[in-house]
Amino acid sequence: MLTIIDEFTRECLAIEVARKLKSEDVLYRLSRLFVEHGAPDHIRSDNGPEFTAKAVRNWLGRVGVKTLYIHPGSPWENGYNESFNGKLRDELLNGEIFMTLAEARYLIEQWRVEYNTFRPHSALDYKPPAPEARLPCRGALPQPRRQSVGSTNIKGGTNG
Repeated sequence: MLTIIDEFTRECLAIEVARKLKSEDVLYRLSRLFVEHGAPDHIRSDNGPEFTAKAVRNWLGRVGVKTLYIHPGSPWENGYNESFNGKLRDELLNGEIFMTLAEARYLIEQWRVEYNTFRPHSALDYKPPAPEARLPCRGALPQPRRQSVGSTNIKGGTNG
């Protein structure tokens, strides 16, 4: 699974589920997210081959997005995403056995929507992260440009 989190809003922008993820899968998902949400200043990710591939690095450079790779064996450098991955594992993956890839995609997407729209986050004054779930404050300023998107893969585990 490729999980993509907006570090500013804590919203899970996407969870890509596949038997194997390649750099083309990362490029496809990121390009769709950039069209929908705009390009971030930088992307923080692990050093997996799907992120460090020349095609991904070149494309990110062309669209003006910097890369921040975490050091191998240092998951705390991608804390928002690692925290999210832990919640995903504890609340969904450890309790499910997926019979098909389609079933896994469906159930994981349902959990992602619930996480974004109903689950309160202490860092967000106990409001959910999804923009449609947040009510603007009177006199609120427009949201600044997204500073960072963290992404990483969940590999192995009880279901993978």
